[in-house]
This record gives sequence, C-alpha cells and structure tokens, in this order.
Amino acid sequence: MAAKLILIVEDSPTDRKIAESVCLDQGYRTVVVTEGDKVLAIATEQKPDLILLDVILPNKNGFQVCRQLKNNEATKDTKIVIVSSKDQASDKFWGLKQGADDYLTKPYKEQDLIAVIEKNI
Repeated sequence: MAAKLILIVEDSPTDRKIAESVCLDQGYRTVVVTEGDKVLAIATEQKPDLILLDVILPNKNGFQVCRQLKNNEATKDTKIVIVSSKDQASDKFWGLKQGADDYLTKPYKEQDLIAVIEKNI
C-alpha cells in the first residue's frame, strides 16, 4: 500500500522544512504549496489524505483556503489541520468554524505534530 500523502501549505521556509522533515521521517509522502490561491487546484489533483494548513499565506489566508476546500465537492472530506502561530482562542474558533478538523499552534514540538497527524490521517 502506498504511503499516505500530506499536503503541506506553508510559506515560511523554516516551518516548511520542519513539517516536511517530520512527515517524511514518519513515512508519509509530501507535496508542498507556498501560496493560498494554489491549494484547491493541487488538492483536487493530488487528493491528499491530510492537509497541514498555515493561516498566514500570500494571496489567500488559511481560513479562506479551508472554507474553499470544505465547500468543494472534490476536497470537502479531506482532513485539514491548521498549523499556525495565531494562538488566540478566537483564531482556533474561526479555524474550526471554517471546517478545519484540528488546530496546532506554532511553535510546536515534533511529537505534537506527529500526534495531530496520526489523529487525523
């Protein structure tokens, strides 16, 4: 069976490298997107098992992207974990209200990212 695919949506080179490294070390395949307005097309084409979605992105923020994915027939059932430095209760509320399945605050420990992935994949 092929390894599960995780779509990492992250514009920070450092955060992107950390997330991708953790995913690859756990045996997952990854696809990386750095801009919010490209996520829907890539997600529709690649059909990831999970999307790790930053909130602060060029062109379209993660809340908008999440809502767009959940309102699209091809991607509505894809699990989405928002991974963001936005750590206020209102940020988490809005992320989950847009359809995210989980919310992880940066900076995080590697084991926290692994746990949230395993819980949602």
